[in-house]
Amino acid sequence: MTRSGITGIQKSELWRRWRKGESIHDISRALGEYRSSIRHVLRCQGGFTPPVRRRSPSALTLAEREEISRGLSAGHSMRQIASALHRSPSTISREIARNEGRRRYRATHADKAAWLRSHRPKVCLLAQNGKLRRMVANKLALDWSPEQISGWLRRIYPDDGALHVSHETIYKSIFVQARGVLKKELQKHLRTQRAFRQSRHRSNRGQQRGQIVDGISISERPAEVEDRAVPGHWEGDLIAGFVNSYIATLVERQSRFTMLIKVKGKDTHSVVTALSKQVRKLPDQLRKSLTWDRGMELANHKDFTLATDTQVYFCDPRSPWQRGTNENTNRLLRQYFPKGADISVYSQQELDKVARRLNQRPRKTLGYDTPADKLQACVALTG
Repeated sequence: MTRSGITGIQKSELWRRWRKGESIHDISRALGEYRSSIRHVLRCQGGFTPPVRRRSPSALTLAEREEISRGLSAGHSMRQIASALHRSPSTISREIARNEGRRRYRATHADKAAWLRSHRPKVCLLAQNGKLRRMVANKLALDWSPEQISGWLRRIYPDDGALHVSHETIYKSIFVQARGVLKKELQKHLRTQRAFRQSRHRSNRGQQRGQIVDGISISERPAEVEDRAVPGHWEGDLIAGFVNSYIATLVERQSRFTMLIKVKGKDTHSVVTALSKQVRKLPDQLRKSLTWDRGMELANHKDFTLATDTQVYFCDPRSPWQRGTNENTNRLLRQYFPKGADISVYSQQELDKVARRLNQRPRKTLGYDTPADKLQACVALTG
């Protein structure tokens, strides 16, 4: 490993590997640099690849500046030099005036000075628009994601372009603190609470699960479940915390409505009893099926079906994507229940409060409707 500083070539390779989804550890080994050095570069840019600086096509080139220098040495007028370069006389006049005049003009010095002057970062959109900045900050404080905020603004103000902002701009304003637009404290309201943006190509490995006796395979699940044609089909799982503490999560496939259920333990009796109690509170039209993974916490699935009249289907081994709606929701919930936290301290009322907050946020997949409104509309149509 070296402490000599990361070179420009190394930084280019760093960002190339980061965009591919490589970990900080892998990048560190590939570049022969300390992980702290790699992390420092990423943190300074908020995880966003910095744009490559390029000269404007209309700007004078070094070759043209050398022609200006030769023309001045030969005593040519500015109009003669401009004509030879097919440039405006005013362009040549300004170039010479800002670089110490006819007698002291030097092409190389003028070219370097022009490059330095061109480094004028564009003012961020949120820095220019105070109303938009305040609206974004308020929604972030309510745990809305940047994508939800962006979509909501376009829906509420369809004809006011001044109040439209991309989710990438919001992310950059949070992670790149050099912009000084949004307070760093708002970062804690993001789902993952990371220090900087991760590559979209990073992935997590699935976990191996146990066997279920007499479980009905997901392959036998009706087509209406797969295409989300009707409400009442759920996906479920457990979120694990410190010292064997768990929360059961249920997500309705059509509306993405979420229920959080306090369970005493991971044993099948505790889980099935808690699930049955909550599911029985639902209207009959919302109790059609439940899709679960191969975890043994639902080994007594027949008791659950008997108590709720809800059919249970089980995913294939090591196939978490088959209940992707629930997987995505569990990732959102980690904002409230971080890994390693003791989640046994939460009461059912506190879990209901978190679920309400999640259900009252607009979702892109619902056209920025909220899960609560979507489920209510579905029940009204089928009731």
